[in-house]
Amino acid sequence: MCPPDFYGIEYEINPWMSRSKQSDPALARQQWESLHQLLQKQNAKIELMTPVKGLPDLVFTANAGLIWKDLVFLSLFRHEARQGETPLDRSWFENAGFETIEMPEDFFFEGAGDALFCGDTLFAGYLIRSDVRALQWVAEKMHCRVIPLQLVDDFYYHLDTCFCPLSETEAIYYPPAFDEYGQQALKEYIPHLIPVVKAEAQRFACNAVVLGETVVMNTGCPQLEADLQQRGYQTLSTPLDEFIKAGGSAKCLTLRLDGERAAVWP
Repeated sequence: MCPPDFYGIEYEINPWMSRSKQSDPALARQQWESLHQLLQKQNAKIELMTPVKGLPDLVFTANAGLIWKDLVFLSLFRHEARQGETPLDRSWFENAGFETIEMPEDFFFEGAGDALFCGDTLFAGYLIRSDVRALQWVAEKMHCRVIPLQLVDDFYYHLDTCFCPLSETEAIYYPPAFDEYGQQALKEYIPHLIPVVKAEAQRFACNAVVLGETVVMNTGCPQLEADLQQRGYQTLSTPLDEFIKAGGSAKCLTLRLDGERAAVWP
């Protein structure tokens, strides 16, 4: 995680962002701290990154890269406003003992924001931010199956805004964010899908942090919480509205450094 010392709406690169609707720095800090503390109470060990002025989206560490064992596939951001994050991410990962891999030139790839394992399959969101060829390149390096999913709604510009693996066989998703092929592919490869209604998708219900049987998310998603509880999950919610103003929530604010329960790495 990265503290929100310099977080704010300094540019507009997705439909959620508006410089005329600024975040409240004090409230953003409070909400970030609440998420941080909530995760720690679930016995998560959290490593921190140093925030940097002029890089307001550094707080969204999910986009730093894709972790695979002791390797990190570093992001190559599509928008210039975020490209300054990558050298800092590279340095942090290398100091933490990871081997970093850079994307080929013009292979836009935005890390765990667009690449999520469910079982031994890498589900990959493309078109709005990441390129399909970049996602295929990453999958080839890992020798794993990749299922490209075309994202068709600019409000759900990263895969993790509309899809959240829970286990090897379960995932949360917002169907209208995907084209018809993507919806069918998800149904074919994931036995148990939990659809999210529009009002809760707009509350970033899919942008949740999964810690074993516990799912941490933004407030305002009662239907999803009920669906998850019915399946045996514990749900915890904490307000993250200041980060939704930039198009992010709980998942965007974190990057798992170990293997997630949903991921069976080949």
